[in-house]
Amino acid sequence: MKNIKSFTAIDFETSSHKPYSICQVGLVRVENGVITEEIDLLVKPPDNHFHYMFPEIHGITPYKTKDAPAFDKIWHLIKPHIHKQNVVAHNIAFDKNCLKQVLEYYKLTLPEYQEHCTYRIYGESLDKCCKKHKINLNHHNALSDAKACAELFLLHLKN
Repeated sequence: MKNIKSFTAIDFETSSHKPYSICQVGLVRVENGVITEEIDLLVKPPDNHFHYMFPEIHGITPYKTKDAPAFDKIWHLIKPHIHKQNVVAHNIAFDKNCLKQVLEYYKLTLPEYQEHCTYRIYGESLDKCCKKHKINLNHHNALSDAKACAELFLLHLKN
């Protein structure tokens, strides 16, 4: 694994307990150890439905996503960064399930990718890891979480 030079860090925020209810996508592309692209997208979840607790977690509301594209309309922007790539997330099980569920919801094909998990590597929550390694974090903002995850994975690859 230490010979990985390029990867994609992802994070999804959801509007409810349903994994397919993605309301924000954060994606950071790393090429040869350098961040080359950042994608931060608000997404309109199905029926623009939000469980009342979730806006309190991430600050995203139905008002903010009412005019956002649905996931199937932005998938073409994300897929090239995931298909046949190394994909990293903090708690990959959550993000992998969100991706699988949302693609099934929209009847899209799940791409092949190699998964890596910074939670498995570090064994601590993202906010604790970031404090420990002095990484900036606006927790539960998908782009900030993905960027922090990318920085943690880069640290891991250097050690």
